[in-house]
Amino acid sequence: MPHSAARGTLEGMTPPIVVHPPSADGGRQVTAHSQLLGLAHSREDVAEFLRDVGLPPERVQLDDPDLIEWRGGGPDIWH
Repeated sequence: MPHSAARGTLEGMTPPIVVHPPSADGGRQVTAHSQLLGLAHSREDVAEFLRDVGLPPERVQLDDPDLIEWRGGGPDIWH
């Protein structure tokens, strides 16, 4: 189950969304302009965090480099 530390809005904000390298437990922190959105354990968690902060579902494209910067591996790396 994902843990979301901050629920707000991305409206008016521009990327980047950053998915940080996997931690020892396999989760990856997700931030938007240095604001922690949560700890993701899957692609679905990342998409959920982005929807939770107001990004329209049609804009949630996890492979869009203009939207998301994947550090320490792409969207298939969780450990």
